[in-house]
Amino acid sequence: MVNFKEDEQLKTLNHSCAHVMAQAIKHLYPQAKFWVGPVVAEGFYYDIDLGDDVIRDEDIEKITKEMKKVVKSGKKIIRREVSKEEALEMFADDPYKLDLIADLEDGNITVYDQGDFTDLCRGPHVDNVKLCKHFKLIRHSGAYWKGDSKNKMLQRIYGVCFPTAEELEAHLQLLEEAKERDHRKIGKDMNLFMVDDLVGRGLPMFLPKGYTIWQELENYIKEKERKLGYLHVMTPCVGTVNLYKTSGHWDHYKENMFPPMEMEGESFVLRPMNCPHHMMIYANRRHSYKNLPIRIGEIAHDFRYESSGTLKGIERGRHFCQNDAHLFVTPEQIKDEFTKVVELIFNTYKDFGITNYRCVLSLRDPENKEKYHDDDEMWNTAEDALRDVMNSIGIEYTEEIGEAAFYGPKLDVNVQPAIGNEITLSTCQLDFCLPAKFNLSYIDSNGEKQTPVVLHRAILGSLDRFMAYILEETKGNLPTWLAPVQARVMPVKTDDEGLNAYAQEIVDALEAADVRVELDDRAEKLGYRMREGQVEKVPYLLVVGFNEKDDRTVSFRLHGEKETTVLPLDTFVEKIKAEIKEKSREHIHVN
Repeated sequence: MVNFKEDEQLKTLNHSCAHVMAQAIKHLYPQAKFWVGPVVAEGFYYDIDLGDDVIRDEDIEKITKEMKKVVKSGKKIIRREVSKEEALEMFADDPYKLDLIADLEDGNITVYDQGDFTDLCRGPHVDNVKLCKHFKLIRHSGAYWKGDSKNKMLQRIYGVCFPTAEELEAHLQLLEEAKERDHRKIGKDMNLFMVDDLVGRGLPMFLPKGYTIWQELENYIKEKERKLGYLHVMTPCVGTVNLYKTSGHWDHYKENMFPPMEMEGESFVLRPMNCPHHMMIYANRRHSYKNLPIRIGEIAHDFRYESSGTLKGIERGRHFCQNDAHLFVTPEQIKDEFTKVVELIFNTYKDFGITNYRCVLSLRDPENKEKYHDDDEMWNTAEDALRDVMNSIGIEYTEEIGEAAFYGPKLDVNVQPAIGNEITLSTCQLDFCLPAKFNLSYIDSNGEKQTPVVLHRAILGSLDRFMAYILEETKGNLPTWLAPVQARVMPVKTDDEGLNAYAQEIVDALEAADVRVELDDRAEKLGYRMREGQVEKVPYLLVVGFNEKDDRTVSFRLHGEKETTVLPLDTFVEKIKAEIKEKSREHIHVN
């Protein structure tokens, strides 16, 4: 997906088109007052105060027609410099522009004229409005002035503009594809999760089918971890403020945390991460070098106060569950343990068919040290150690300044979704800082006390975000082992006792084999029930007719396929059991 802010030509064109839209709106709504109309990654928008008028879906077409008239007029876009006094007089009836002008210095204020419309702007712009003819208004919403909920709600209209009709059409097709892949739409169609403002924005609730997927992901990664010697724990969702002051999170992460709760003279917060709890578990007993490495894992509930504008279904919420672990190691064990973490990441990606990813070594920004634990020697040691390990095991990576955790450098594994921008799924962080802050120790081979090194790692990242990513990559067409309903049995005639009895027999046989199966014997036409099963992405739709009953067979259609296959009942049960056990991806159809 194109990023309009990163392409200078598109940035200039879209900024100009925002002015064209403002001019058209001024023609249609003479009372309109304008705040800002910037270019953003997905195109442009303008925030508008229309007084008592409200933009509705049908008004977008009206604005589009007026924009086409403006474009057809072929007016030149002319830049002018004016004094602050002139600007204040020019926009005297627009409080939003006056607010902008108040912060500008005299002598360098620019406005742009295009026919009967003048706007305050730094530019640059294209030379003529006719260059903005290949545009599309995408959506509209409300937006508080200056992003402050205490201010007036303005109306925001989004759009895109391209140099050619072909580029615009290609982009619109991508947007349609993005809609089909949006995990929020898929989640609604498949009845997986919900959000409700009465519960709270950014606090998704998993419905039975969605929680089934969540549990399968949890079981999958825990099984892999157990085989590698991880010990799973459960820790509270809250901690004292003093806990986070000890770890350093209070100084470096407080703005992303929910506010403290005062009880009986103590301050508690909802935890944003699990490191401090796991440090305390390690500190609970003495350790010898012979005990290390110790690998503590948890599927942990965390809470972060994300701004409402960034919330997106289960991909980004205020509550999420991390596939977290902390590995307590000696310095000599860093390479082996880091290598095992990387192997686990890549093996997991192989299981899920994830191939489009890149590795990033995220480092501290030495020019902005306020964000990080203040210890140059520690940072140099940690960054050199992580770089050496990654080089020695042959990982290809790029380095990015300023992306480290506040306590240490990290490996981020970023995936490129089919639609949208790159996201980080997995991470492994090297930490010399927190073990020292919590006075953690072990006794070495010489009987002397030493401080362990900690590897913070998350393979699936947050289960919520990983689930959203998989839903969007597969369009909800999950492999059979992960699908919330793996098979649905539908008698052709729901009023025939013989067919219903055989359908129930099939259901019983599949349930005995631990297959998640449903019986759909509603008094609806078979075609309707089949279509519903397709929308809900059920991998196996089984149709039970008289031939199947007489022959003791099953007729099934795989999701995304038109052909019907007939197998003896026992053969089918063994087939689907094997597919689930092997976690096969053979029958995923992303249509």
